[in-house]
Amino acid sequence: MKEIYIQHIAGLLGLKDWQVENCAGLFEDGDTIPFISRYRKEKTGGMDDVEVAEVRHWVDVFAEMEKRKETILKTVGEAGALTDELRLRIENCVSSTELEDLYLPWRPKRRTRATIAKELGLEPLADLMWQVKTRNPQQDAAKFVKGKVDNTDAALAGARDIVAERLSETAVIRENLRGIFRRRRVTAGVTKAGRESAEAAKYRSYFDFKMPLDRIPSHNLLAILRAQNEGFLSVGIDADAEKCGAKIYYDFCQEHGYPAGPLADQIKEATSDAFKRLLEPSISGEVLREAKEKADRESIRVFGENLRQLLLSAPVGQKRTMAIDPGFRNGCKIACLDEQGNLLHHTIIFPHPPQNEKVKSIMAVQQMLTRYGIQAVAIGNGTASRETEDFMRRIQLPEGCKVWTVSEDGASIYSASEIARREFPDEDVTVRGAVSIGRRLMDPLAELVKIDPKNLGIGQYQHDVDQALLKE
Repeated sequence: MKEIYIQHIAGLLGLKDWQVENCAGLFEDGDTIPFISRYRKEKTGGMDDVEVAEVRHWVDVFAEMEKRKETILKTVGEAGALTDELRLRIENCVSSTELEDLYLPWRPKRRTRATIAKELGLEPLADLMWQVKTRNPQQDAAKFVKGKVDNTDAALAGARDIVAERLSETAVIRENLRGIFRRRRVTAGVTKAGRESAEAAKYRSYFDFKMPLDRIPSHNLLAILRAQNEGFLSVGIDADAEKCGAKIYYDFCQEHGYPAGPLADQIKEATSDAFKRLLEPSISGEVLREAKEKADRESIRVFGENLRQLLLSAPVGQKRTMAIDPGFRNGCKIACLDEQGNLLHHTIIFPHPPQNEKVKSIMAVQQMLTRYGIQAVAIGNGTASRETEDFMRRIQLPEGCKVWTVSEDGASIYSASEIARREFPDEDVTVRGAVSIGRRLMDPLAELVKIDPKNLGIGQYQHDVDQALLKE
């Protein structure tokens, strides 16, 4: 791994360069995170598994960046624009944003106003304006009035389009604008579809919303972006167009010199157009994506903590358990399990409306409690959970037997999974779901690891975050 990447990772994670270098070398040798964190502490300086996993993440990120750099260098080289200075800047990049900024002028793009102007032969006029080599743009523009260019105003408009595109592709300007946008407020407003849709009601608190981007909680940002994707909100950043235009003009002057008279007016008009038409939507989207990445990481961290607590929640242990998946119309599905979680018996009772077979249900439950020596009762927390708890209070439980409410999240996903089919090939999905509820009480870790964590109902907008990062 290159030294620039090693130094960047070390600074990011608060590690020594040699720790990162050795850890990356171990990954290249095919060693795994558990192996390195347990058996190669002398190589890594005692890095724990979390630090090793972080290094692994960044090693993969920079491996992809290195491939991207090869593609960019090849494309720019084929365009005949690869100077030694540009090559050095590309090779020393550790930020994907900076890398893409450097590549932007040569990235293949759709037909734009600037490309149309170039086709009309207006690039030499734009070059004069860009290099501040004309004192009278109107007079110089007259030389380009030919063909489809009807007059000097049309020639100047085309040249300004080319200048505006160049401004929008200047790395310094883009980075300076990002700095401005990051300090501004994110705004959200209801769209016509949002006003007309009943589904948008859950986003009502965001219909007229403003908050500084650097202070917005991750769950608020993810909710706003989800509503935007559903078409209920329009989202943006309230950057001041006049101040941003002035900043772009200042950056241009710092690089090319200060234009005077009529040329200054032309450049200012081009900078205003560059911001409103090209830079504002582009930079706004980039900064929002950057904020979402930060929100994703925070949400995934919360998700990980919640998952850890859930998986390590105290087990009831090896007790004969009655598991009840409650319901009204379709009845309460019951599964009786032995101490190892093996299925002994299953049935359905209908103690609730519309059937209201209370007496019959009480007798059936009482019989199962005695026959299978039940020591614990697990009731799912879904539909009819409270009613089923009330029903169980009417039944005399064996001495020491207690009733627990257990989360049903993901039980239906498990019941139709390949794992469940292998465990209970001859049973219905409703039986598998009831068994899962009982086993969650007996040993949460052993049962819940069978289910994709996204389906356990413990995350913060886990379906909205970067799925690859969540999986990692």
